[in-house]
Amino acid sequence: MKLIADTHTHTIASTHAYSTLQEMVHAASEKGLFAIGITDHGYSMPGGPGAWYFGNLNTVPNRLENVWVLRGAEANVTDYRGTLDIPEGDLKKLDWVVASIHSCCMPENVEPDVRLCTRLWLEVAKNPYVNVIGHSGSPEYAYDYERVIPEFGKQGKLVEINSHSFEVRASYIPNCQEIARLCMKYRVPVIVNSDAHFSASVLDCSAGLQMLEDMGFPEELVVNSSVERFSEYLRAHTHFWK
Repeated sequence: MKLIADTHTHTIASTHAYSTLQEMVHAASEKGLFAIGITDHGYSMPGGPGAWYFGNLNTVPNRLENVWVLRGAEANVTDYRGTLDIPEGDLKKLDWVVASIHSCCMPENVEPDVRLCTRLWLEVAKNPYVNVIGHSGSPEYAYDYERVIPEFGKQGKLVEINSHSFEVRASYIPNCQEIARLCMKYRVPVIVNSDAHFSASVLDCSAGLQMLEDMGFPEELVVNSSVERFSEYLRAHTHFWK
């Protein structure tokens, strides 16, 4: 399966990544991508961008080196009510938003359980500014997949197959497989991303794609497997071309 976009990548604005925005775009251009999402971490991530970063991101052109640039964010969930760490005023200005859980951004005094995490994701699903549910296979933050996955589909959220998880989050893999199985069962679209933190890793999605291939996952449910499908999602669920 060929991918035409990589919509979860990080730049030096996240400080634990190592390439500039222009270097990431250049890598996307060199690999012939239709689009790239620049999705640096929200404000609560240690070493994350400064307070004005996302509000000013529209200064970046949305077309560079023949690549569409989705000026976005990976917003961190910060509590079990599904609160994100980027204010609504900034979210409104962005082309693309991935919502993810990172333990360093969650409350330390609350023990996660399936009930709390299910409520969390059901609330995130209602957020009109979120496009992608990022790497949600964490065993620590497991949720009721059978209940929540269909709701993601109803609310127009893409479920991410995060290829980086297969390298750095091995404990996620069984849950990632179950999430993908349920996306297939309920016909919920997914998006396969690299979560690249360096320009050479843009479009490095082989592990995620291999999992989908092994399970016979239908290509028509992978939104970034064709320009037509991806463009249709942008028109229906973002203001990118409106």
